[in-house]
Amino acid sequence: MTTARDPRLDAYWMPFTANRQFKQAPRQLVRAEGMHYWTDDGRQVLDGVAGLWCVNAGHGRPRIVRAIQEQAAELDYAPPFQMGHPKAFELAGRLAELAPAGLDRVFFTNSGSESVETALKIALAWQRLRGQGSRTRLIGRERGYHGVNFGGMSVGGIVGNRKMFGTLLGGVDHLRHTHDPARNAFTVGQPAHGAELADDLERLVALHDASTIAAVIVEPVAGSTGVLIPPQGYLQRLREICDRHGIVLIFDEVITGFGRTGQPFAAQTYGVTPDIITTAKGVTNGCVPMGAVFVRRGIHDDFMQGPEHLIEFAHGYTYSAHPLACAAGLATLDTYAEEGLLTRAAALEGQFAEALHGLRGLPHVIDIRNTGLVGGIELASRPGDPGRRAFDVFLDCFAQGVLIRTTGDTIALSPPLIISPEQIGRLVEAIATALRRVA
Repeated sequence: MTTARDPRLDAYWMPFTANRQFKQAPRQLVRAEGMHYWTDDGRQVLDGVAGLWCVNAGHGRPRIVRAIQEQAAELDYAPPFQMGHPKAFELAGRLAELAPAGLDRVFFTNSGSESVETALKIALAWQRLRGQGSRTRLIGRERGYHGVNFGGMSVGGIVGNRKMFGTLLGGVDHLRHTHDPARNAFTVGQPAHGAELADDLERLVALHDASTIAAVIVEPVAGSTGVLIPPQGYLQRLREICDRHGIVLIFDEVITGFGRTGQPFAAQTYGVTPDIITTAKGVTNGCVPMGAVFVRRGIHDDFMQGPEHLIEFAHGYTYSAHPLACAAGLATLDTYAEEGLLTRAAALEGQFAEALHGLRGLPHVIDIRNTGLVGGIELASRPGDPGRRAFDVFLDCFAQGVLIRTTGDTIALSPPLIISPEQIGRLVEAIATALRRVA
């Protein structure tokens, strides 16, 4: 590992990174294949987080690499406004086949943050189209993460992501979060307690009146805040309340989409269909930036009115449906299908849960949470130094050749869906070793 201070690192202001700490002891990745990265000093590192929740099929997949190369040589760019290219329509159709029934209209973006902004704008515009223009309020959830643009930060509920940026969007409120360690600590799978927390939406309806509320957005599994699993019946109750009051329900599946919970989407895993689903990350296996917003057909069709030559929805991006991203997406879906990866997490869930919950009783562990191939291990914070203990575990694991992710004092795991049982054991043992020696 490089340890000397390198002035060539200074120009790059790194995102969501402790820049000063990193540049004193850089962790540079130079190659990836399958379940592993390689560092600049030749060490092999087991990827326990699928890059950043996105490399679901593992690294360096030949089919995807080849598709990107061939597309770059054939059609490097096509304007998405008033023009199209065949792979955009093909990919949208393939994605619609995977989605929950009825969510078969797809709007392409370039990231999860852009998918969230797109979904919020669709919800606001649709309410106006149907004569409900007073519905401008957006409801998020405490501890929610919906990207880093102003809309996503506003409906998001992670204080560290919000506190530097003023009042954000007006007309936003938040549901209570679902984290309840007093009743649900060390639950395997969905917690038994907490469905009633969805009734907090009724409180907000009583406060603001339903006639002012356009949409509610939640993550089925809250990832970046520390892997919070939905209580049994919670999402169903939220759906019922939204239906009762004419509120659009948006699921942010940027993390859970494309097999993370054992089905293509968490909506299918938990048996609740929202009106809109936001995705990104796994749609291209992380190879080319892309996002996709799945929209209920009835919402889409309500936009298709007026003179046919006019733009129905004034929104989009220069790189929407970029040819390279579409090629990567099609090859990614082929890879998922050929290897059964979109449901493999269900087959491995039991073993993954057993391994994770085997850490119970080790130093500092106060809760463990899991669903599919995603897990969270919550550690007690050091007094006056929150987040440092988990970060020390991260550094220890990296020194052992295992990459994990931390958020606050929670270790978050989301390995590629190709992980083997032996690699699950290696991943968890590295964490156990770190926990035993980190103060």
